Amino acid sequence: MDLYYLPGSAPCRSVIMTAKALGLQLNKKLLNLMAGEQMKPEFLKLNPQHTIPTLVDGDFSIWESRAIMVYLVEKYGKTDSLFPKCPKKRAIINQRLYFDMGTLYKSFADYYYPQIFSKAPADPEMHKKIETAFDFLNTFLEGQQYAAGDTLTVADIALLATVSTFEVAGFDFSKYPNVAKWYANAKTVTPGFDENWQGCLEFKKFFN
Repeated sequence: MDLYYLPGSAPCRSVIMTAKALGLQLNKKLLNLMAGEQMKPEFLKLNPQHTIPTLVDGDFSIWESRAIMVYLVEKYGKTDSLFPKCPKKRAIINQRLYFDMGTLYKSFADYYYPQIFSKAPADPEMHKKIETAFDFLNTFLEGQQYAAGDTLTVADIALLATVSTFEVAGFDFSKYPNVAKWYANAKTVTPGFDENWQGCLEFKKFFN
């Protein structure tokens, strides 16, 4: 399987950790977005949205990190522990995945990306949205070791990629004790976290 990616990308890192948890080998292919490689005709045939991560499994290609994660688990998982078949458990996992995409990671992008890529000043209103997102996550994690149930799932992996990126960006989430406790555990139990952290450090260069 080919994975078109950048190591600093949180969505790419979530796919890599999922593959690691499943014992899968990915043929990782760096895609230089700054050089416009995502606009080459051969890549557009794989992904007309020209985004990363993009996974190619034989004659099948799929993009959007959370869709890739679920695809890998459903096709290659020896058990359903990362994405249980129980409708209620799966619904909670999906809620956390959509929360990560539409609220938590979005708050990161809305606040930090203009500063990184457009040299815009920090927007206090966007920072408030980060705090609101972490308030929600802190509530979700009340009394919970994992993000969606009693074991590690793809919800934890996606959130871990995002929260670790907040860490290297310098966001202090120590005032969210449930998040801090969950994060400390997730770092130790999630396969592939070391590679995720190396990617975080790569992304951190944008803040230097």
